Amino acid sequence: MGYDLNFTLIWRHFDKLWSGLILSLELAILSIGIGCVIGLALAVIYVSGGRVARAIIAAYVEVIRNVPLILLVYLVFYGLPTVVDFAYSNTTSFVVTLSAYAGAYLVEVFRAGLDAVPRGLIDAGKAIGLTPLQRLIHVRLPTMLRIALPALSNTFVSLFKDTSVASVIAVPELTYGAQWINFNTFRIMEVYLVVTGLYLVTGYAILIGLRMLERRYAIGR
Repeated sequence: MGYDLNFTLIWRHFDKLWSGLILSLELAILSIGIGCVIGLALAVIYVSGGRVARAIIAAYVEVIRNVPLILLVYLVFYGLPTVVDFAYSNTTSFVVTLSAYAGAYLVEVFRAGLDAVPRGLIDAGKAIGLTPLQRLIHVRLPTMLRIALPALSNTFVSLFKDTSVASVIAVPELTYGAQWINFNTFRIMEVYLVVTGLYLVTGYAILIGLRMLERRYAIGR
């Protein structure tokens, strides 16, 4: 007996998918913002700090990058409150986790960008009397951001997809909305086909927008 696709029940509950998609975007934007602050601060410390600072940052990066995101989510949401006797919402817990996760990847992105700044620009800053802090703010960081923008764009798209992991702690993002519809309608194929389409369309839209931004910065250089 064949399986007949029927999307009627999916469209009836589409508001849950739409609100979940909006929340997924909000989670990704907030996490990439916090992750950029973490990654940039640690990258600057790494390239200008001592051996101990570099070792600590390298350890953070290696631990985060080699542990599955879902395990980190469990550790922060279920494990951390039992150790520090502190409670927070599932959404806050996931943002903290995803931001730390993004920061570990962005450390390497920004570090490579700082190392790729042409030496001639730095020497030119010295020649006109800029202090090390002024050279960092006015020479190295603007140039580094242009260099790192493609990798930063890819990281953001990856984070948007990674928000699906939030469903394991009942954050009502897109995948959680799909699970709710699945449990209440049993239209498994239909709901996941729709959700796949939403992830694809949104991901490509984000990527196109960021690629346009990259070209704009390239023209302005």
